[in-house]
Amino acid sequence: MSQFLTDLAPKETPWDTHRSNAQSVQMLYEYSEEFNKYAERINGCSGILKFGFGEDKLVLKQAFFCRVRFCPVCQWRRSLLWRAVMFQKLEEIKTQYPTHRWVFLTLTVRNCDLVDLRDTLKDMNASWKRMSETVAFKKGVAGFIRTTEVTRGKDGDMRAHPHYHALLLVKPSYFTKNYIKQSEWVEMWQKALTADYAPSVNVKTVKQFAEGQLDKAICETLKYSVKPDDLTLTRDSGAWLHEMTRQTFKMRFIATGGVLKGVLKPDDEITTDEMLTSSEEVEETDERRIAFQYHREHRRYAYAPRFNE
Repeated sequence: MSQFLTDLAPKETPWDTHRSNAQSVQMLYEYSEEFNKYAERINGCSGILKFGFGEDKLVLKQAFFCRVRFCPVCQWRRSLLWRAVMFQKLEEIKTQYPTHRWVFLTLTVRNCDLVDLRDTLKDMNASWKRMSETVAFKKGVAGFIRTTEVTRGKDGDMRAHPHYHALLLVKPSYFTKNYIKQSEWVEMWQKALTADYAPSVNVKTVKQFAEGQLDKAICETLKYSVKPDDLTLTRDSGAWLHEMTRQTFKMRFIATGGVLKGVLKPDDEITTDEMLTSSEEVEETDERRIAFQYHREHRRYAYAPRFNE
C-alpha cells in the first residue's frame, strides 16, 4: 500500500494542506505563553484519521478536532458542514418560496487598528441590525445568512479589514417596486454605520441556474473567517494572530435571520460528529477502519496500520 494518504486517495489532498497550515498556526501560538494552550490543542488536532470504505471512496469516521477558532483544519471542517447543510436545504427553501430569488451582498467598513477590531465588529453588528429593520430592507428581503470575514489590512502590519458576506433571500417584489440599487445599498449601510464616508458595497443578483452561480455564492459566503495565508504569516512572529485571537474571543462569525433564521448552526454549537461527516447525511461503510497519521516532518498524512481496526 502507498505510504501517503494522497497516494491512495488524491481527493484527500486538502487534509495535508489544512493540517500543514494548522502546524504553522501552532508554531505561531507557541511564541506566546498566553496562547500555549491553543498550541497544545492544535498539536493534538486530527493527528490520526480513521476512514471507512465507501462504495468508491474513503469516508472519514474517526478524528479528534481541537475546536480552536483559528485552527485551519477546524475552520475548514465547519465551512464544509455549513455548505453541505445549505446545499441540502436549498430544495426545501425553493419549495417553500418558489418565486423568491437570491442576492449576494458584501458590506465593508474602513480598515481599523487590530486592537480596535472587537469594538468595530460590535459596531458592524449593531449597524446591520439597524439596516435590517429599515422599511426598504424588510420590504425586499425575506431572510439572510451573514458571515464575518477579517483579512489583514494592507495599510499596516497590525491593521484589519473586517467585512460581511451575506446571502439574501429576496421577495419577488425586490426586482420590481422594492428594488434596492447599488447606490441605495451604499446609502443604507452608511446611514446604519453613522459613517462620514461612503463604504464599499458590492451587490450581485444570483442567477440560480447560470454556471452554478448560486453554488458559488454559497461557497463564498460560507468560507473561512480568516484566510489561511493571513493566519500563517510568520514575519511578525504571530503578533497579528495573537491579537486577532484576543479581539475575537467568543464572538460569533455567522448569523441568520428572517425566514432563514436557524438554518445553520453557529460555529460554537457544531458537534465533533458533524465535523466528521461535513453533511447531515451519514455515509454507510463496513466496520473496517484504515488509519493515517500526520507526520510533521513531511507535513503529510501517512498510512498507520497499527491504528487500523
